[in-house]
Amino acid sequence: MTERFAIYFAPAATSNLWERAATWLGRDAADGDLFSGPVAGIDRDRLLNLTQSANRYGFHATIKAPMALVDGASEAELRAALAEFAPKHQPIDLGRLQLASLQGFLALMLDGENEALQDFAAHVVEDFDPFRAPMSVKDRAARAGKGLSERQIELLDAYGYPYVFEEYRFHMTLTDRLAESDAHDIATAANTWFGPILDEPILLDRLSLFHEQEAGKPFRRVGDFKLGDAS
Repeated sequence: MTERFAIYFAPAATSNLWERAATWLGRDAADGDLFSGPVAGIDRDRLLNLTQSANRYGFHATIKAPMALVDGASEAELRAALAEFAPKHQPIDLGRLQLASLQGFLALMLDGENEALQDFAAHVVEDFDPFRAPMSVKDRAARAGKGLSERQIELLDAYGYPYVFEEYRFHMTLTDRLAESDAHDIATAANTWFGPILDEPILLDRLSLFHEQEAGKPFRRVGDFKLGDAS
């Protein structure tokens, strides 16, 4: 199976946000630890069932979506490019995050627009696209068939992902799509669990490299690349 790499933002693995999110999802993508026991009154089995995809991808905000590497490119070359790129860009103040529903998925999102972030994310998408292998016909058909707009299909064909440039919305996913019967309970629990840290402003101070060893396997956080003054 083809391995994939993704360029994400993830907070420091020692931060309160990362530790709470890893506990919520039941897996720490940095060290592989698994967590048991209820969270904010929600039984672990129920929570795991409602976070299967979020658990597999690990806690993150997508910058450059998961991609197989183009023939001839290597992980070492991708790491070298990240190490060269990151110091040239300054950390970005994201302000305070808020819990919100994004098309039925519970996520941590920005409170308002952030032009610096949009510009930075666009640079990452463009600069690292040469590493991306073209989509297979099967993958393209599956993604294009999900109710995308004409512009999103154009971006999908150009960059392998429809939610880039003006379509990009920063979000850190906490659940899979929730049924109406679960949405209230899980949102209440998330507010309880994440509430104590939502007043802390977040600084996008790094790019994190995540790795999927083969299709369907959990993504692991395998490298952090500090931005400019964050080094």
